[in-house]
Amino acid sequence: MNSDKTTASTERRSAALSYSGQGAPVLVAKGGGEVAQRIIDRAREHNVPIVEDGQLAEVLCQVPLGDEIPPELYVAVAEVLAYVYRLAESVDRRV
Repeated sequence: MNSDKTTASTERRSAALSYSGQGAPVLVAKGGGEVAQRIIDRAREHNVPIVEDGQLAEVLCQVPLGDEIPPELYVAVAEVLAYVYRLAESVDRRV
């Protein structure tokens, strides 16, 4: 997930999640500014889907690195994961 919206008063924020199918997704990277851009660049290098959601990125950046996401974020993150899975299925059908 990343926030790719920049204004004079806000800094770009990015967060990366890992989900094994067990438990809740885990926050594996987060940051603002230059760190946010490196997270985005690294995701692109490895063909990891990027979803732009500034509000979700802001909240995820408050989660301690290495922690599972809190229950109050389950629905929002589930929607992102569902989108990513649909995207992957679409690509697989084309190949």
